[in-house]
Amino acid sequence: MKRLSLILALLALAGCTQETQNKLGRAVQNWTGTNGVLEIYAGDKLVRRFVEIDKLSTASGTQDGGVRPYRYGYGVFDSNLNGRKDPGEKKVYFEFSDYSTPYVFYENP
Repeated sequence: MKRLSLILALLALAGCTQETQNKLGRAVQNWTGTNGVLEIYAGDKLVRRFVEIDKLSTASGTQDGGVRPYRYGYGVFDSNLNGRKDPGEKKVYFEFSDYSTPYVFYENP
Protein backbone atom coordinates (compact mmCIF):
# COMPACT_ATOMS: atom_id res chain seq x y z
CA MET A 1 0.00 0.00 0.00
CA LYS A 2 2.83 2.42 0.86
CA ARG A 3 4.57 1.62 -2.41
CA LEU A 4 1.39 2.32 -4.40
CA SER A 5 0.93 5.65 -2.58
CA LEU A 6 4.51 6.63 -3.37
CA ILE A 7 4.11 5.74 -7.05
CA LEU A 8 0.87 7.74 -7.28
CA ALA A 9 2.49 10.74 -5.57
CA LEU A 10 5.46 10.64 -7.97
CA LEU A 11 3.16 10.40 -10.99
CA ALA A 12 1.12 13.36 -9.74
CA LEU A 13 4.28 15.40 -9.21
CA ALA A 14 5.58 14.51 -12.68
CA GLY A 15 2.35 15.87 -14.15
CA CYS A 16 2.81 19.25 -12.48
CA THR A 17 4.33 22.23 -14.26
CA GLN A 18 7.82 23.32 -13.28
CA GLU A 19 6.38 26.33 -11.45
CA THR A 20 4.04 24.12 -9.42
CA GLN A 21 6.94 21.82 -8.56
CA ASN A 22 8.96 24.85 -7.43
CA LYS A 23 6.09 26.07 -5.25
CA LEU A 24 5.77 22.63 -3.64
CA GLY A 25 9.52 22.55 -3.01
CA ARG A 26 9.43 26.02 -1.43
CA ALA A 27 6.47 24.98 0.73
CA VAL A 28 8.49 22.04 2.06
CA GLN A 29 11.47 24.32 2.70
CA ASN A 30 9.24 26.83 4.48
CA TRP A 31 8.01 24.08 6.74
CA THR A 32 11.38 22.43 7.39
CA GLY A 33 13.43 25.64 7.29
CA THR A 34 16.85 26.31 5.85
CA ASN A 35 20.00 27.92 7.17
CA GLY A 36 20.74 30.35 4.35
CA VAL A 37 23.50 32.89 3.99
CA LEU A 38 23.18 36.02 1.84
CA GLU A 39 26.33 37.84 0.79
CA ILE A 40 26.19 41.27 -0.85
CA TYR A 41 29.15 42.48 -2.91
CA ALA A 42 30.44 45.85 -4.11
CA GLY A 43 32.58 44.82 -7.04
CA ASP A 44 34.68 41.95 -5.75
CA LYS A 45 34.51 43.04 -2.10
CA LEU A 46 32.08 41.46 0.39
CA VAL A 47 30.26 44.35 2.10
CA ARG A 48 27.25 42.74 3.88
CA ARG A 49 26.38 39.28 5.13
CA PHE A 50 23.15 37.97 6.61
CA VAL A 51 23.03 34.52 8.22
CA GLU A 52 20.32 32.20 9.54
CA ILE A 53 17.92 33.12 6.72
CA ASP A 54 14.89 30.86 6.36
CA LYS A 55 14.00 32.03 2.85
CA LEU A 56 14.21 34.86 0.36
CA SER A 57 10.93 36.09 -1.08
CA THR A 58 10.21 37.89 -4.31
CA ALA A 59 8.12 40.98 -3.72
CA SER A 60 4.72 41.27 -5.36
CA GLY A 61 2.32 44.19 -5.70
CA THR A 62 -0.59 44.38 -3.28
CA GLN A 63 -3.03 45.69 -5.88
CA ASP A 64 -1.98 43.95 -9.09
CA GLY A 65 -0.05 40.96 -7.72
CA GLY A 66 2.71 41.65 -10.23
CA VAL A 67 6.28 40.64 -9.46
CA ARG A 68 8.47 43.48 -8.17
CA PRO A 69 12.20 43.74 -9.01
CA TYR A 70 13.49 43.10 -5.51
CA ARG A 71 13.78 40.32 -2.96
CA TYR A 72 13.42 40.48 0.80
CA GLY A 73 13.82 38.37 3.89
CA TYR A 74 14.78 38.22 7.53
CA GLY A 75 18.18 37.19 8.82
CA VAL A 76 20.86 37.96 11.36
CA PHE A 77 23.05 40.89 10.24
CA ASP A 78 26.62 39.57 10.49
CA SER A 79 28.30 42.89 11.20
CA ASN A 80 31.82 41.48 11.53
CA LEU A 81 31.45 39.18 8.46
CA ASN A 82 32.63 36.07 10.32
CA GLY A 83 29.78 33.87 9.07
CA ARG A 84 28.02 33.20 12.38
CA LYS A 85 25.68 34.91 14.84
CA ASP A 86 27.64 36.58 17.61
CA PRO A 87 26.33 38.23 20.79
CA GLY A 88 24.77 41.57 19.91
CA GLU A 89 24.01 40.65 16.27
CA LYS A 90 20.25 40.76 15.76
CA LYS A 91 17.71 39.50 13.25
CA VAL A 92 16.75 42.23 10.78
CA TYR A 93 14.55 42.73 7.72
CA PHE A 94 16.41 43.39 4.46
CA GLU A 95 15.65 44.11 0.80
CA PHE A 96 17.88 44.10 -2.25
CA SER A 97 17.40 44.70 -5.96
CA ASP A 98 17.38 41.78 -8.37
CA TYR A 99 18.83 43.99 -11.09
CA SER A 100 21.62 46.00 -9.54
CA THR A 101 22.79 44.08 -6.48
CA PRO A 102 25.53 41.50 -6.90
CA TYR A 103 24.69 38.81 -4.36
CA VAL A 104 25.14 35.14 -3.54
CA PHE A 105 22.59 33.15 -1.53
CA TYR A 106 23.47 29.66 -0.32
CA GLU A 107 22.62 27.15 2.39
CA ASN A 108 25.09 27.07 5.23
CA PRO A 109 26.23 23.44 5.63
